Amino acid sequence: MPDIEPFTIHVPDRELADLHARLARVRLPETETVPDATQGIELARLTALLQEWRGHDWRAREIRWNTIPHYRIRIDGLDIGFWHVRSPERTALPLILTHGWPGSILEFEKVIRPLSDPVAHGGSASDAFDVVVPSLPGFGFSERPSERGWHPGRTAKAWAGLMTALGYRRFGAHGGDWGAVVSTELACQVPERVVGLHLTMPSASPLPEDRVAPSEPERRMLDRRDLHLSDGYGFGMLMGTRPQTLGYSLLDSPSGLAAWLGEKFAAYADDRPEYGGGVSLAEQVDNIALYWLTGTGASSARWYWESMRWVPRSAEEENARPVTVPTAVSLFPADPWPTARRWAERRYRNLHRWTELDRGGHFPGLEQPDLLVTEIRDAFRDLPVNG
Repeated sequence: MPDIEPFTIHVPDRELADLHARLARVRLPETETVPDATQGIELARLTALLQEWRGHDWRAREIRWNTIPHYRIRIDGLDIGFWHVRSPERTALPLILTHGWPGSILEFEKVIRPLSDPVAHGGSASDAFDVVVPSLPGFGFSERPSERGWHPGRTAKAWAGLMTALGYRRFGAHGGDWGAVVSTELACQVPERVVGLHLTMPSASPLPEDRVAPSEPERRMLDRRDLHLSDGYGFGMLMGTRPQTLGYSLLDSPSGLAAWLGEKFAAYADDRPEYGGGVSLAEQVDNIALYWLTGTGASSARWYWESMRWVPRSAEEENARPVTVPTAVSLFPADPWPTARRWAERRYRNLHRWTELDRGGHFPGLEQPDLLVTEIRDAFRDLPVNG
């Protein structure tokens, strides 16, 4: 059994000094020639983000994050960093939460305590979870891979090994973005161990015939997906083909990293003021600083290169890997990749809960943490743990 060692977050002073020196001398381009974000993140938005970063107190964040039990474990030749918070409730269900890009484990910081100690946060003891939050390979405090092959399939196998090392025979899994892909693969690989899935971006696509005569809601979903692919997914194509070329800039320029990540935090969030305004500048900077100070801009981009060579290439290929474990889906309206229930049912054969929310976006743990907690609790309530 691999050793599990406590891990304390502490960045050397020299790295913080170097960051602040770089932030003091950034070189920015002229203002965009359009009145919106169609050319990318606007100069005014990036300027505000950089100003927030200049005042960012990383040491205060270290103190806060180190109150959450953090560990590292070596699995399949790679050091994996993860938060692990055991519930005070003896009947708690183990639950592994997986993030995506441009996120990190920080997406789940605000939901860990309500999930692990529901009684202290207005919930019932029967809704308690032992919470495990690993960083994807090459993200955050997980090691940067030095070899090919760390795609969602290999990561899912590592997650199963992590849960074994923690003493959990059966567990639930939650994810959005790439976290949904990894969680889905985990359910495919070890269905006898996965009690259930909760996803905010299920890995299910429309078949060609779904485009012939779609219902009006499905037509809107198809239009949104097509727009995302044609006008919003250039970042994925670049990271999926030339992550090393991009990585030099992400490792060398804090403004470049802030623009690369910040564009998607703005584009994929529900920025309506009445619903919280999306991901705050402070939370964006927390996440961007984590990428910078762990030097994971290139390795997280390389995740796309690996994953694009592994993921199913069509809806038919997705459906050829069906998911049989109980699955619940929560769809947030600002997510750029909507899915129709009919498409999802072809792959997720035991879809027991489907919820379409009226607020929130791609980062529900940051945008609507209370709502995400409720959705996760409802998803796993009454599912049989043993069996």
